[in-house]
Amino acid sequence: MQTTDYNFNIPGDISEIVRISLEEDIKTGDITGQLIPQAKIIKAKIISKDLGVFCGGPWAEEVIQQLDGAIELTWLIKEGSRIKPQEQLASLRGSARNILTAERTLLNFLQTLSATATTSNHYSRLVAHTKVQLLDTRKTLPGLRSAQKYAVRVGGCFNHRMGLYDGYLIKENHITACGSISTAIAQGQLNNPGKSIEIEIQALNELEEAIQAGADIIMLDNFKLSNIVSAIELNAGRSKLEASGGIDKDSLVKIAETGVDYISIGALTKDCQAFDLSLLVI
Repeated sequence: MQTTDYNFNIPGDISEIVRISLEEDIKTGDITGQLIPQAKIIKAKIISKDLGVFCGGPWAEEVIQQLDGAIELTWLIKEGSRIKPQEQLASLRGSARNILTAERTLLNFLQTLSATATTSNHYSRLVAHTKVQLLDTRKTLPGLRSAQKYAVRVGGCFNHRMGLYDGYLIKENHITACGSISTAIAQGQLNNPGKSIEIEIQALNELEEAIQAGADIIMLDNFKLSNIVSAIELNAGRSKLEASGGIDKDSLVKIAETGVDYISIGALTKDCQAFDLSLLVI
């Protein structure tokens, strides 16, 4: 099997995720695939029916490797490249049974991750003239978080924290439960020294308290454009600022042009329309 070079830090859980996905689909065996003579060898191709950014090659390769390493998979495009309708992406040669058993799982990964990369690329191109970094969120498909966050990087955007364990995001309910912004930040610094602390504020009058308490990043939640501008002026570069909440394609560019450091957008991973791909026997 031919592999391609990947420069986007492939997640470490890929083998386990593929194993679970194959088990979900095959269980006790592919009874339809068993209609085909075991010795039958075929050639097949994967073609695109959409315009966008290709992503998911490592998952497709892992599907083939786990199911039948003798299948020859040859890529005709690179990870992260732009593809167009009717473009051939790969060719396969090997056991007819095993190629057709692999088909759905392989395409599921490619269509989902290409969709995520394509959406991310679209958003990143809209703000390419600014210094802002567009961040994903934890609004990902269960079990596919590391894969979708990989696809976000392939598309040209950036990752927020992976989960609840690797960085603080102190939100309104946390602040209420802790008693205050200052108390929540102080407890975070005490519990996990060195961990990045981000805190969400709802209004400009909370900004100074968050800065003085030592927040690394301050999330401006559902702020109007004028209030984002005011927050940047008041902050004067002391903390990083992130805009979030209700941001769509129409408001994105205007917010990016304010000079805010980050914009987090759940749509990068949750509003993707599956990429249309096909595997055809030739």
